[in-house]
Amino acid sequence: MKNVKFEDLGLIEYKNAWDYQENLFASYLKIKAENRDLPENDQKEIEGNVIFCEHPNVYTLGKSGEQNNLLINDQFLTKIQATYFKTNRGGDITYHGPGQIVGYPIIDLERFNLQVKQYIANLEESIILTLKEYGIESERLDGATGVWLDTRTNKARKICAIGVKASRFITMHGFAFNVNTNLEYFNHINPCGFIDKGVTSMEKELGEKQDFEKVKDVLKGKMEQVFGMNLRK
Repeated sequence: MKNVKFEDLGLIEYKNAWDYQENLFASYLKIKAENRDLPENDQKEIEGNVIFCEHPNVYTLGKSGEQNNLLINDQFLTKIQATYFKTNRGGDITYHGPGQIVGYPIIDLERFNLQVKQYIANLEESIILTLKEYGIESERLDGATGVWLDTRTNKARKICAIGVKASRFITMHGFAFNVNTNLEYFNHINPCGFIDKGVTSMEKELGEKQDFEKVKDVLKGKMEQVFGMNLRK
């Protein structure tokens, strides 16, 4: 088990969390660059971070996303008390808001012997195993990242979006897992660029609000299990 620093930042503005990630990301890239010129025994290990948080209402667009997947103008954004950011992660547009667990792992994939594709699969697996604890069967969808329900029907719906960035095997950005999320905000976008698929949450699937802190604890344990990491404060 590899030690990784765990932080729960609670409710935090999207830009503040992004800046915090960028600072960690840059510091780890610097260590990687310095390590290249050092003997193996003198190289610094990158412990890494896993951050959990929630954001006030915000829409974020990935670098390959389409601006027209945001279906509202600035005036309407203000009316619904939401903000909008173009980001440097992969993926298209998504929504973050209260009641959603947003996870930002800033880790060195080489330390875990992972390629980016397997890293994303591990994030998905952590969510799938968490949902299983609550009796919700979920899965992957061919051609799309994230975690989905009922993919073989016309009622396919996403419960967790994933969009990451990686450089020199250092990661940032991550996942957005709908627990008690207000799903009405998804009506103003084509979530992740899809126009023919829905979104859902644990609250919607189970018919009642969930203990948010408990879900975080379960997810944290599943990430430790899947990645072989020890998340410590």
